[in-house]
Amino acid sequence: MDRRCALKISGLALFGVAGMASFPQAETKAENSMPFDPKDIKKLADAYTAAWNTGTPEKVAGFFAEDGEIVINRGEPWRGRAAVAQMASGFFRDVPDMKLVCDGVRCAGSHVVYLWTFTGHDAKTGNALKVHGWEEWDVAVDLKVQASSGWFDSDDYARQAAGAMP
Repeated sequence: MDRRCALKISGLALFGVAGMASFPQAETKAENSMPFDPKDIKKLADAYTAAWNTGTPEKVAGFFAEDGEIVINRGEPWRGRAAVAQMASGFFRDVPDMKLVCDGVRCAGSHVVYLWTFTGHDAKTGNALKVHGWEEWDVAVDLKVQASSGWFDSDDYARQAAGAMP
């Protein structure tokens, strides 16, 4: 029995016949995804990290497709490179000495998870920050980020900015 068959049987056992419709859809999406060489994705992640560490919003935005977008913590989307640059500018304003580190990258077809940590000091209070998060990217054929969903614990960020130890 091959792996797909075993997965379908397992799905049948766990979810019943009604859940089976999702397995063929998942296979079709996986077959239509553009697989990237993990080395290229690692280079993309390293270059993206370096762009953040320049403190230049336009360099960060340059990693996005012209019509690309980012949404942070389910907030309003920043659409287009100019808007992505505004988003980055806000982070640089709030954490002027920001240092970003890539903690890891995971790939599945054209979908990438970029894990990160940034350190720095809050611009208003001067308090130290150490914030962990990630971005989920949909990457276009030209290795530009088409869509990004960014996540971090904003409550922890606020506690640290107010003086709690990172």
